[in-house]
Amino acid sequence: MLLKVGDLARRAGLTVRTLHHYDEIGLLKPSGRSDAGYRLYSQADVQRLHSIQTMRQMGLALGDIGELLAGEGVAPQRIISQQIRALDDQIARATDLRSRLAMLRDGLVAGAEPDMGNWLETLALMTTYRKHFSTAELKRIFESWKTIETDWLAVKDEVRRAMDQQLPCDAPEVQALAYRWMALMLQWMHGDMDLLERWGHMFRTEPTAQGRNHAPPGDMIDYIEGAIKLRMALLGKYLQPEDFSALGHVPYPVWAALQRDVQDLLARAVSSHHPDALACARRWSELLDTLANHDPGLRARLMQATASEPLLQAGSPLSSDVRAYLQAAAACAQAGKPGSSGSAVQMHSTAPPDPSV
Repeated sequence: MLLKVGDLARRAGLTVRTLHHYDEIGLLKPSGRSDAGYRLYSQADVQRLHSIQTMRQMGLALGDIGELLAGEGVAPQRIISQQIRALDDQIARATDLRSRLAMLRDGLVAGAEPDMGNWLETLALMTTYRKHFSTAELKRIFESWKTIETDWLAVKDEVRRAMDQQLPCDAPEVQALAYRWMALMLQWMHGDMDLLERWGHMFRTEPTAQGRNHAPPGDMIDYIEGAIKLRMALLGKYLQPEDFSALGHVPYPVWAALQRDVQDLLARAVSSHHPDALACARRWSELLDTLANHDPGLRARLMQATASEPLLQAGSPLSSDVRAYLQAAAACAQAGKPGSSGSAVQMHSTAPPDPSV
């Protein structure tokens, strides 16, 4: 397979002018020409371009890159090893550049030799990612991906089924998926809202990032963001912009564990007065405090929002029967501790549903 210069430029995220310049200075000469004189690039040329762009983005001059690529072929292992030796001489940049290099080596050299499509895809993604994130941020994102991969693929499949069924954004099933989607993203980004917002912005504005490496395609992004925006708009009726920045993060598996434990108590008909029930009520209260970042006012506003908006309840990780049981247990704890206004389980018997939105 051979690519014309325009096709290569488009797929690699570069300009035709850049490729012409690389040809003129002898850095990347196309393997052939068409009958009409158009430059034609082979897989080996694309692999060489990948090496050029990798070193270029690391700050190496074109002349230095040419020297590194001179002589032997452009085997990924050799090129990466040469880059490491070159970067060792640049102490000020060593940490950032070596981290980027390690990611490329691990992603491209392991296993079978990448084909032209792999090289082109990586070139485009490398250019896209670099616009939005530092090497340290990308390393953190990629390393934590394994913590959510299995759950993420399952949720993505469920979202696709909801789309195929043409369920509206305000359907309870879709709202539950919106919550799980948001929770997984926050877990992936370790609760870093700024990182999450920039990642979302990249996928909304960069088509080259959509649908690659388990990333959602554009239509799925639009669909789930519609459901998320609906939730955020409802919360916005009760929270100020600064409240969103102040929110804490409770990983979805933590809520799921509480859901399972309370369901077990319900299945065994354990009374809400039982010590195990009171212990679950304490866990619930502690999670709510974490969600509100230990701000009583923010916690009260979250609870008011959920109590007033059934749609927010629809996406809660705790089912209605579990929330009712926890409320009853919290009320028992409060009734048994008169005057304990500072108790960790303080909760009025008419407390609203779980505000974990």
